[in-house]
Amino acid sequence: MRNRIDKKDPICGMQGTIKAHGRYFCSEACIRKYEEQQEIEEEKCYVCSGEHKKWYSEKIFIVIFALAIIQIIHFILDYLGITILHDLIFSFYEYVKMIWLAIIIGLLLGGFIDHFVPRKYISKYLAQHKKRTIFYSVGLGFLMTACSHGILAISMELYKKGASTPAVIAFLLASPWANLPITIILFGFFGVKALLFVGFAIIIAIITGLIFQMLDRKCLIERNKYAVEVEEDFSILRDVKRRWKEYEFSKKNLKNDTIGVLKGSWGLTKMVLWWILIGMFLASLARTYIPQHFFMNYMGATLPGLVVTLVLATIIEICSEGTSPLAFEIFRQTAAFGNSFVFLMAGVATDYTEIGLIWSNIGKRTALWLPIITVPQIIILGYLFNVLL
Repeated sequence: MRNRIDKKDPICGMQGTIKAHGRYFCSEACIRKYEEQQEIEEEKCYVCSGEHKKWYSEKIFIVIFALAIIQIIHFILDYLGITILHDLIFSFYEYVKMIWLAIIIGLLLGGFIDHFVPRKYISKYLAQHKKRTIFYSVGLGFLMTACSHGILAISMELYKKGASTPAVIAFLLASPWANLPITIILFGFFGVKALLFVGFAIIIAIITGLIFQMLDRKCLIERNKYAVEVEEDFSILRDVKRRWKEYEFSKKNLKNDTIGVLKGSWGLTKMVLWWILIGMFLASLARTYIPQHFFMNYMGATLPGLVVTLVLATIIEICSEGTSPLAFEIFRQTAAFGNSFVFLMAGVATDYTEIGLIWSNIGKRTALWLPIITVPQIIILGYLFNVLL
């Protein structure tokens, strides 16, 4: 137990695997945030110094290598007349064909947001104890580009900068499913119906945030202990106009901005693409080897089916991007749109990493109220989707 505590990432609270600055981190993104917070000089910067792990030890390359090995095994078995992996490989490539363009667009948009949207814009409006703060949280969450695990680090960082607890919860709920890159990926899977996922994810985040504000006023959840200075006269619109006026459209600046966007996209790629690949592979396994009657009998468009889906979503701790293919496979097998919605939303609302992180960083009352408030909303909406669609 002592070993697990020592290796907890000081930024996101997850289990750390990369040692830097005498601490353990789950990713280089968290290392960068730690260096920014601690104002570590560039010459002592872990990422800049070349101390970070080799490219072949990155999770994205490990997953790609593993998938390549499976492909090679498939070729060998196919040559020997053994077709046990044929349908699995075919299903995986079907998923790739379905969403590759959405993934690329989402990653590029994520890089653009990462490079051009200052963090000051996001933290400015999240500290006030007003109803509009919840709407700011959800709206700004739409601009975030991290997966559900990545968003934990950002949420905790906003909390430590002084964002109110209700704002953090609303931001945390909206970001994984309402953010722009995931919207594009969901469209790749579900078409126009993706609007229902995104729209009702936003509605759940708003309702939950407003309920948390009521709990906050009654002192039933923990208050933010971090002081924050809010610049009352700061205007995003005025700041955008200033930046636009001062920006020089030179070859050098355009080159640097292009590199900055691509770096942001690559950082996001390393954070989420391996989860997407794992999710597509798991969905392919389900499609190939799990009999269709299992989905129909246990995850069908019934109330027990919704409960089973909820339990599975709680147990299967996959990043939001990786959950999308599995949710689509549930829909493909059962035609139960509500079950897919429950699988996606409940995975965020009941994720034990998320609840544990809130418990340890914000407080146990906030962590316990999260599933109590969100799960009934998710089940009711899932049931209505199954009945109406």
